Amino acid sequence: MIVLDTHIWVWWVHGDKRLTRTQIAAIEANEMDMIGVSAISCWEIAKLVEYDRLELPCSLEDWFADALGYPGIRLLNLTPEIAIESTRLPNRFHGDSADQIIVATARVYGCPLVTSDAKILAYPYVETLK
Repeated sequence: MIVLDTHIWVWWVHGDKRLTRTQIAAIEANEMDMIGVSAISCWEIAKLVEYDRLELPCSLEDWFADALGYPGIRLLNLTPEIAIESTRLPNRFHGDSADQIIVATARVYGCPLVTSDAKILAYPYVETLK
């Protein structure tokens, strides 16, 4: 299992060329297993659309229906365990609450987080794939 950071999920759905070979290989390798997407990613995407920082080719409802139907995708709920872990990340992980929840999700599930976020990649307390 892997967990996708929000931007990686969007890039994958849109066929974005910013995805690295390693990221593509990890996603393809887990399509028959499980590709986790934190529920907070849905909120992040909706907020990006609200603030005109992301343009989707269809409505949010249709985009989510399509994106959540991709092979292997499983929406990971924000559980009490993940919420608590997000507040106890070692060495004061940076202040972005959504990133804290996504990192905590990968840590709780004990699996790599696929990301291109420099702050997450520099954080040694979560396994990442770039």
